[in-house]
Amino acid sequence: MSSTKFLLADDHSLIRQGIEFLIEDLELNSEVVHASNLAQILEKIEEQKIDIAIIDAHFPDGNSLSILPKIKDLKPEIKILIFSGIDEKSQALKFINAGANGFLSKLNDEDVIADAILKIHQDGEYLSPMTQALLLDSLRNPNAANPLQRLTDRELEIAKLYAKGLGNLEIANELNIKQNTVSTIKKRIFDKLKIDNLVELIDLIKDNQ
Repeated sequence: MSSTKFLLADDHSLIRQGIEFLIEDLELNSEVVHASNLAQILEKIEEQKIDIAIIDAHFPDGNSLSILPKIKDLKPEIKILIFSGIDEKSQALKFINAGANGFLSKLNDEDVIADAILKIHQDGEYLSPMTQALLLDSLRNPNAANPLQRLTDRELEIAKLYAKGLGNLEIANELNIKQNTVSTIKKRIFDKLKIDNLVELIDLIKDNQ
């Protein structure tokens, strides 16, 4: 029986080690290789026959969303499980749509993580109940995959200016509108995107470019 080769990609070695211990406990006939950044991920995939890649969403050198299409172009047969601390409800569909075969939150208990690894090993995919619900909702509501699509053109324009670091007065001057109009639109943007601060807005825009 041939072994399964896992690629564990996370910039924290303790996370990679923890997943490796789980794989060992599952008694899968497997080999494990590690990567700590996006460049290493692509390098390992080009050089070795990887069967399953368990990859974090964010690395110091960028967002793994950007390399999923490259991975699938290089090795379409690789099964990819995104294992991350980012919010599953707002982020999972983007990774699934980009080529991932599953999305798993790091906030889950160890038995759920072990079950996800088994599912991706046996079935080639892992969809949590939340991701399944998101996929179903995306069929009914195409805007679910990219929340920025809920915004009007003006709201999106202002959101992007906030993401560039501009304040209310600067945006008002840039667009030749009143400052209180900018404040009103900002509140509308936050309500539509279900966010509370500019950091969340910047992350959303960065992840949905």
